[in-house]
Amino acid sequence: MAQKSAQPISSVEHIPAGEHGRGFPPFDPSTFPSQLFWFALIFILLYVLMSRVALPRIGTILEDRRKQIDSDLADAQRSKEASDAAVVAHEKALAEARGRAQTLANETREKAAADAEARRKDVDAKLHARIAEAEKSIAATRSAAMTNVHGIASEAAAAIVQRLTGTAPASQEVAEAVGNVLKR
Repeated sequence: MAQKSAQPISSVEHIPAGEHGRGFPPFDPSTFPSQLFWFALIFILLYVLMSRVALPRIGTILEDRRKQIDSDLADAQRSKEASDAAVVAHEKALAEARGRAQTLANETREKAAADAEARRKDVDAKLHARIAEAEKSIAATRSAAMTNVHGIASEAAAAIVQRLTGTAPASQEVAEAVGNVLKR
């Protein structure tokens, strides 16, 4: 096998003949007029397309968005005013309910106090009646007891005098003496 000698491949060998030395095509001065024509034509077309189609659509979209945002803000403001009014109405109703509850509580408390006072007076009247009956009973018992005490004291005093003196005293005198001592 025969070996080929390794020789570096130069870049000149790959460039076709006739294009060597022309450079980068957009910078070729011979193509400037056609490039300027197409640049101006595309620029004008893009300008017309943008000014007649794209920018009006974008403007319309922005205007629609602005209107929608303004509408939403107005709705939000109305909702806020409505909620503020509802809060005020709620607070007013709550204050009225508290006032009614306080009035009702006061009336109930006064009624309960009046009922309690009436029951207390009724119980006091019953107790006074019982006390009066008990006092009458006690007075009657005391009176009966005092009568018995007077009789017992008279008998005891007569017995003591008879035992000490040996003679029985007059029952009239003993009764007067015992009566005088018991009245003190």
